[in-house]
Amino acid sequence: MKLFGTDGVRGLAGEKLSPFLVARLAMAAGIHFRKASSKSRSRTNKILVGKDTRRSGYMIENALVSGLTAVGYNAVQIGPMPTPAIAFLTADMRCDAGIMISASHNPFEDNGIKFFDADGNKLSGDQEAAIEEIFADENAIRMAQKTGAEIGSSKRIDDVIGRYIAHIKNSFPKELTLAGARVVIDAANGAAYKVAPIIFEELGAELVVIGDEPNGVNINDECGAVHPARLIAEVKRLRADIGFALDGDADRLVVVDERGESVDGDKLMGALAIALKNSGGLKGGKMAATVMSNGALEEFLAANGVGLLRSDVGDKNVLEVMQKNSLNFGGEQSGHIIFADYSRTGDGLVSALSAAALMLKSGEKASEIFNQFELFPQKQGAIKVAEKIPLDRIAGLSAALIAIEAKKIRHLIRYSGTENKLRILLEGEDKTELNNCYLELENLLKKAVG
Repeated sequence: MKLFGTDGVRGLAGEKLSPFLVARLAMAAGIHFRKASSKSRSRTNKILVGKDTRRSGYMIENALVSGLTAVGYNAVQIGPMPTPAIAFLTADMRCDAGIMISASHNPFEDNGIKFFDADGNKLSGDQEAAIEEIFADENAIRMAQKTGAEIGSSKRIDDVIGRYIAHIKNSFPKELTLAGARVVIDAANGAAYKVAPIIFEELGAELVVIGDEPNGVNINDECGAVHPARLIAEVKRLRADIGFALDGDADRLVVVDERGESVDGDKLMGALAIALKNSGGLKGGKMAATVMSNGALEEFLAANGVGLLRSDVGDKNVLEVMQKNSLNFGGEQSGHIIFADYSRTGDGLVSALSAAALMLKSGEKASEIFNQFELFPQKQGAIKVAEKIPLDRIAGLSAALIAIEAKKIRHLIRYSGTENKLRILLEGEDKTELNNCYLELENLLKKAVG
């Protein structure tokens, strides 16, 4: 059974993510992590469990804990915390693994489960396949269940937020302060609704926070990184210096400049990469980004002496390229930015502090420092699908793509790993040609899979 997508296991809570599936998945994961931890010198028999603010998190958390304790693991529950906090705390607290309950930017009806190994890394494809194999093995599940004193325990800890706050603040230059800077943060009614305000207030910002009143159903609801309109309005109204929008689990960031305009993710990464290079902090002289990033980013980086390595979509794929090439910076156009010196996954708060530090050091306005090059025209969209038919089986698609390439238009057609959607990206220099090609391609694909 295929459970894992691009970023963990995700689906409609109570349907795909039923408590029965979640408990069995937890048992399978527990069996896998016990095998992995048996090879480690520091096995603790603890698994960390965090979540965002979705109502279904209660149901899924209890099912997870039930499954973990059934196979003898002790669960440590820390409540709502950002995904990158789980990655950090898993390693910092010497746990055998970490689990985050979140569907990130998806609407509240969905939920998801993300796993981290003992070092705080997201699982590889091979590790996910191993868990799926155990999940399907009735005998393995039955034999692993414990009785008596071997059944695991669970406990809830509420004071770990301080560890993460101290860790995040270390990413901000000690010689700088946010005193005098007017900052607006939209916490998306999600996992960072407590931690984000504390960090920025402690650094001295004149802070206004929105999206910090979660009620279980308003996560990402017309707020946060997916819907920055409210943040844009607040930045304009308050004449703020900068605005930051997080998504539901705070691993993604959207920046809004002082004019109330969203900063493109590639422009943001480009500015941060050059700043790292100029300060001597960019390892390997390169950064990593996905195939989704604009070609203008690559040209801008090259002109400033920085190389670009590309990966498949997904921040764990970006991290894999970074680790293979000993890099410490990379990210996705969508706002998942990885500063590997501080996080093993995208961290919206580290990214926000890095952006604020660059603005302060440069002495420039956000609209200036994060707008250093022009993007090539792109056209993106998505088609809802009932079934993910292999692309090579779609009649006429190959010929259409050849024709598009002949017009010097870059294309990327892929199924979403987290939703039932087919995503389309075209990039070229002629906007009219680009739009025409997109409409033709969209019509072809809608007839085939829409």
